[in-house]
Amino acid sequence: MAAPLILPKLTLLILVFCILISFDQHKHNTNNNNNNNKTFNFINTIPFPIHSFSGGPVSLSVTTNKNHYSDSSSSDSNSQSLLEYDFYRNSCPNAERIVRSTLHRVYKTNHTLIPALIRLAFHDCFIQGCDASILLEDDDYIDSEKDSPPNGSLKGFDVIETIKSKLEVACPGVVSCADILVLAARDSVALAGGPFYPLYTGRRDGSNSFADIATDELPSPYADLSQIISSFKLRGFDEREMVTLLGAHNIGVIHCKFFENHLYNLSGTNKPDPSMNTEFLNVLRSRCNETDALSISASGYTSHASSSSLAEEQQKITMDSRKSLSGFGMLYYRSLLQGKGILYADQQLMEGEKTKYWVQEYASNPTLFRQDFALAMMKLSDLRVLTMPMGQIRRTCSKVA
Repeated sequence: MAAPLILPKLTLLILVFCILISFDQHKHNTNNNNNNNKTFNFINTIPFPIHSFSGGPVSLSVTTNKNHYSDSSSSDSNSQSLLEYDFYRNSCPNAERIVRSTLHRVYKTNHTLIPALIRLAFHDCFIQGCDASILLEDDDYIDSEKDSPPNGSLKGFDVIETIKSKLEVACPGVVSCADILVLAARDSVALAGGPFYPLYTGRRDGSNSFADIATDELPSPYADLSQIISSFKLRGFDEREMVTLLGAHNIGVIHCKFFENHLYNLSGTNKPDPSMNTEFLNVLRSRCNETDALSISASGYTSHASSSSLAEEQQKITMDSRKSLSGFGMLYYRSLLQGKGILYADQQLMEGEKTKYWVQEYASNPTLFRQDFALAMMKLSDLRVLTMPMGQIRRTCSKVA
């Protein structure tokens, strides 16, 4: 009589045991998911929505062991997936703080270097990816990108070396120059009044420089719209993202040599650009006769030497941009709408239906621009990155390890 009772009891015990195993496994998976989604949740707590530039939902993914988002259109997602948020949390926990504190000191002593650092990162990432190749000096085996004509006026190299030397004291041989560049650009955008955005780190430094490619493929200030679109498209950027990134021209210094043809001899015609506002054309001619460069900020254009009628003329257009940091990018797009783009390539954005549409959108909607600019800079910072086992960690940013 005992035998028939044993089977139901055994079945019940097995059922209870299975339930306990299932519960334990569910708890384990939940904990893992919570850990793996920390970065995803962090991204979604940024005060702007994550959306794609094409209007549909952007494809974000978080890998099991390496927390990282990726754009589904990216061609180098394998390298990107090895980047992590707060990559140096154990190996150099103060790395980003050192970058940021150094830039704050730079901003107080020479704020003109802030836009220069944004440009420096763009010129690095746009040519063969964000590998700090732009920082390498000439030697017996390297033709430096610094000597490429489009890079002739770049500044900020000493700031990157200063940051690197401080990081080498704190944690020798750990933080790459490639990461320093994109972090410095991100913090420079914020100091200039632009949006702060999250960045993943873990990039490694390249051992080559690409002077010839930089000469041929960096967007020219004299390029027409089709050339600019083609250049950005080769790097995976659509027209909306292109217009967004060019909004960084809102700040910095533009040397007159980069737009003199725009003023006097467009495409060999011995005439100025017909799309340019006539009054503004005369103001630029006057200013370039007095100095060799113009400084640009969210509150207007000035000569490199001092304030002038040029600044006053521009402030009539964008007085509201003085009121708050939300003016980042506004001057640039509103100037294009009025035929007052300084560079020929910039004013060309008004010649295409799509590009003109986004110029109009950003000129009237600063919040949209800041959202899109943050996303575009995140994407730019991930172009063709080197991660383990590729690349190296330089001890000095100007020399291969």
